[in-house]
Amino acid sequence: MGGPPIKGRGATFNPANRFRRDSREAVDDGWGASPADDVEDAGVEGDAPPPPKTIVRIQRARTIISRNDSPDIPFTQSINPYQGCEHGCIYCYARPSHAYLDLSPGLDFETRIFAKPDAAVLLRAELAAPGYRCQPIALGANTDPYQPIEREWKITRSVIETLAACDHPLTITTKGALIERDLDLLADMAGRNLVRVFVSIGMLDRTLARRIDPRAPAPQRRLQQVETLAAAGIPVGVIVAPVIPQLTDCDLESVLEAAAAHGATSAGWAMLRLPREVAPLFRAWLDAHYPLRAAHVMSLVNQVRGGRDNDSRFGARMRGSGEFAELIARRFALARRRLGLEDRHGPLDTSRFRPPVAATPSAGARRPDDRQLDLF
Repeated sequence: MGGPPIKGRGATFNPANRFRRDSREAVDDGWGASPADDVEDAGVEGDAPPPPKTIVRIQRARTIISRNDSPDIPFTQSINPYQGCEHGCIYCYARPSHAYLDLSPGLDFETRIFAKPDAAVLLRAELAAPGYRCQPIALGANTDPYQPIEREWKITRSVIETLAACDHPLTITTKGALIERDLDLLADMAGRNLVRVFVSIGMLDRTLARRIDPRAPAPQRRLQQVETLAAAGIPVGVIVAPVIPQLTDCDLESVLEAAAAHGATSAGWAMLRLPREVAPLFRAWLDAHYPLRAAHVMSLVNQVRGGRDNDSRFGARMRGSGEFAELIARRFALARRRLGLEDRHGPLDTSRFRPPVAATPSAGARRPDDRQLDLF
């Protein structure tokens, strides 16, 4: 299982889709290159395929706001402009969602991305619904809204423009430096207490970050994002996630100290989660990049997950349990208090919300949302 590292990608293979009855496995059929091959083929390593390229497809969604009632998630509404994420973070808990598209949570998740270009249109329709009740909407709950393809598609910006026009509050969690493009919108919303931004920084080690978050900005670049957002008057916090035992936990205090020095005003953290196909992907990644530490890392992961690779129980899935998890929680609490990163901003303002104004129909035309039928 697994394979050698692939430059610019997190996963080293494509695990089987759990919904399929059949599976495929690559084998060497003996027809690879050899020293006896023609001179013109010299330097070619067998029949190795070229590096996988990113393919973007359009997804026509029927609705755009996702809702949840999970007791350990601080929001009830979220929007994901994209499905799949080119950042390629090997630990991403959203990877298993690609199985619902008959794709693999491995390389497919980071190379076959689905864009939702109708997101803003769908959002206006849902916000205009008579029964809609305003609550903050989270961007970046599943995949990063500022992954590289946003530069071309601009779906996240269209969503923020729609929310800003309606005075609707939102939160954003991202690693992407492209958020700086939208400072004009976010700064204006911050002045009305309508936005919070959280930058995810799990470590400061650039080498480790390049391997584990291969297409995300370097940690130091993310700290610059924090500084830029704070300078624009936008409340910004840092999320130290995921904390990986014996791999990133040593950077916990350093990340918080650097974030505070760059203008962050709040902080949170989350323990590594390995749901479904993420566990074998992460194990293969450890074997490829840190073979001498793999067994020790997974031993501690199992300790904080009750002897398993993952614990999906509410309340335990984000923090873990046991002595190691308690130690991380205490370290985080002490550092956050010392650095003044306990959030004091209060809730976002939902009282300003104004539903989208319906377009004025042309003469003799019916409004599409008319409920009254004609008598004759």
